[in-house]
Amino acid sequence: MTISYNISQLSTVAQQLIANVPSKTLCFYGEMGAGKTTLIKALVKELEGSGSTSSPTFGIVNEYHRENGELLGYHFDFYRLNSESEAWDLGLEEYLSSDTWTFMEWPEKIEGLLPPDRTEIRIKILDEKTRQLSMM
Repeated sequence: MTISYNISQLSTVAQQLIANVPSKTLCFYGEMGAGKTTLIKALVKELEGSGSTSSPTFGIVNEYHRENGELLGYHFDFYRLNSESEAWDLGLEEYLSSDTWTFMEWPEKIEGLLPPDRTEIRIKILDEKTRQLSMM
């Protein structure tokens, strides 16, 4: 699945992803500013997440819940990690064993720890307002 979109189409793109991903573990690849966090915000909203959604750059992981308090999933930003062992120290294995949504930014930083049943989403900047998304 490859689609081009702009910010006004994010809700539709998020709905399409949710309907078509083979796994709840989503790995987002793309350069800085490609819109990884923005797309994750749209996904959390479409999955009826409550509260604010932001990149966990400094905290490494954010936890999201639905309005009824049920755990929706986790959002990781591995940009600042220096080694895969730091991800293990965070308890990554426990997070991945839960049956919830898992959104990972900069998964290439922990390539050797990624589960085989993940969905890779690559975002490419086409121009200032347009992105191309490829799902593998």
